Amino acid sequence: MVSPLISTAELAAAMDAATPPTVLDVRWALGGPPGIDEYLAAHVPGARFVDLERELAGPPGPGRHPLPDAAAFQAAMRAHGVQNQRPVVVYDAATSMAAARAWWTLRYFGHGDVRVLDGGFSAWQRSGLPVETGGPHAATPGDFTAVAGHMPLLDAAGAARVASSGVLIDARAGERFRGEVEPVDPVAGHIPGAVNLPTSANVDEAGRFLAVPLLDTRLRGVQLDAEAPIGVYCGSGVTAAHEVLALALTGRDAALYVGSWSDWITDASRPVARGS
Repeated sequence: MVSPLISTAELAAAMDAATPPTVLDVRWALGGPPGIDEYLAAHVPGARFVDLERELAGPPGPGRHPLPDAAAFQAAMRAHGVQNQRPVVVYDAATSMAAARAWWTLRYFGHGDVRVLDGGFSAWQRSGLPVETGGPHAATPGDFTAVAGHMPLLDAAGAARVASSGVLIDARAGERFRGEVEPVDPVAGHIPGAVNLPTSANVDEAGRFLAVPLLDTRLRGVQLDAEAPIGVYCGSGVTAAHEVLALALTGRDAALYVGSWSDWITDASRPVARGS
């Protein structure tokens, strides 16, 4: 099986091939600053900037980053030159938190060959590879056809079922999971029955994913059962995609609750747990 990750050396070689991949820059940070500023300052040559808020998510509600409409997503990806039969490589600043959302969304809507640049743009620069500045070159319109349903998806009811019959992973920081702080959403806590596995520990200090044996050991810590369903959520469905990617690296399939905590708390009848 081809890894969903690609190294800087592999990407540089692929870009020199007769049919190079479409490269998408997905730099984004919760609360800003806008990733477009970083893109304009320097990016992988030929990369197109993708706005996570506008192109990888629909308008807020339910949840802060719901799935985009298939037609809107298709139009956005075609405008960036994405083609059905051409590989796509996505990257962000370093940790792949935002890039994983692009990877998952493209896979969900049916693109079969999407890889994440391990270590992101930071790794590209450290490798001494060339960069480009300014706005993107005009792209030849792509032919990507967005068809929903190619990755497992959960709604609130589905997340509750997985929490009781399988393993529901909360990918947020431990203090948010325990309800000690909540810097973004109006209610603190977690979905009852969920286990906490902060996404930030999936990568090393440079933002690269841990080696698969280390990831596997970490994931086994939440007692994953080969027969039981696995679901993942976070605050709004962005960093949870990173957990799905980490699970995929170890050969495990997991369903993403895209609405995540920001959707769960919109219904006051849904229970809230606090503590560890």
